[in-house]
Amino acid sequence: MTPRSLTRAAAAGLTAAALLATTACGSGFDDDSSDMAQSGGPANLQILIGSSGDAETKAVQDAAAKWASSSGNQATVTPAQDLTQQLGQALAGGTPPDVFYVDAARFADYASVGALEPYGDRISNPDDFYDSLRTTFTYDGKLYCAPKDFSTLALQINTDLWAKAGLTDADVPTTWEQLTATARKIKAKGQVPLALGDTRDRIGAFLVQNGGWLLSSDGKRPTADTPENEAALTYVKSLLTEGLARYPKQLDAGWSGEAFGKGKAVMTIEGNWIKGALQNDFPNVKYTVVELPAGPKGKGTLSFTQCWGIAAKSKYKDQAIKFVEAMTTGEQQMTFAKAFGVMPSRQSVRDQYTTAFPADKPFIAGAAYAQGPVNAPKMDSVVGDLDTGLQGLANGNPKTILGNFDKNAKAALGG
Repeated sequence: MTPRSLTRAAAAGLTAAALLATTACGSGFDDDSSDMAQSGGPANLQILIGSSGDAETKAVQDAAAKWASSSGNQATVTPAQDLTQQLGQALAGGTPPDVFYVDAARFADYASVGALEPYGDRISNPDDFYDSLRTTFTYDGKLYCAPKDFSTLALQINTDLWAKAGLTDADVPTTWEQLTATARKIKAKGQVPLALGDTRDRIGAFLVQNGGWLLSSDGKRPTADTPENEAALTYVKSLLTEGLARYPKQLDAGWSGEAFGKGKAVMTIEGNWIKGALQNDFPNVKYTVVELPAGPKGKGTLSFTQCWGIAAKSKYKDQAIKFVEAMTTGEQQMTFAKAFGVMPSRQSVRDQYTTAFPADKPFIAGAAYAQGPVNAPKMDSVVGDLDTGLQGLANGNPKTILGNFDKNAKAALGG
């Protein structure tokens, strides 16, 4: 999961629209046609992944080759140039790969048109996946696909700049009130306290910390315009207007991790992908990671995840499920974690993971109280409009921003 993977809403929206339109015109995925007959012999699985780089591609290809050798099947892993576009076109054209990565933000679009095989209850010990991840990939009461791995948001602190501001461990914020107090101390020393991403994918954590969110748990009803959410956005607005937080563009950065890496802010809120980004681009930055400060209603963070999707039109569903089974064992997930830095989706290897990667404990702790992304179909333009509102939050009206989301979401959901 990379920061860049969260910035493709426009292209994703076009692809999802094409997929939905194709289905509406009579090429639905529930068609009972001969090409959907299950093949009982050896499979030649086609697997499409959205790779973060060479390390991930090699790790998945090695795991697939191992499974193929032991099972007597074939498995071809292809890293997509643009997963959303290529997968959307393949699904709409009726020629999807058998197995593929499905991003949580795209999941409901695919599930709502019957593009995915709902196989989740056929995976061994599905309750071992974190609750928040199972909820993310549940649609109409069915667990559709096995969570592959996940990321959460935490608070990063530049330890050199922290010390320069005269702060100690006692100043590490664990509540909103402490975050404000610490940020004011940093500002008084002439530094920018917090670099904060300007979309729902970062600001949304504050909603969760005050007991709110954008949609009902079943994804059927908008719930943005509430006192809890309004109070959360009002708090974020206060950070912005007081100069305690700045958006990346105000710091001449493309994302918060870049601003943090350049030393333009003492703190930032990002996911565990920031580790690799800082190693690559800013290897000399010294920092520590802690859990996000709790809000009035407790701890809250956001999770970002993908699942192993299986095409409803695959001829090799049984073999595909066995492939996913092999990819989601605790042992294999730890192999992936060591190869390219992801956090396992199975709770049973949590202690093993934190022993191997002790600095990531704050990220994995967030799994217990994380909120997944907006989980409903046809929401691209709705969340895009919300992000536009959030980008103007410093001079905007929180209640108006939230009310606009509810109005737009209700229309998109057909309510």
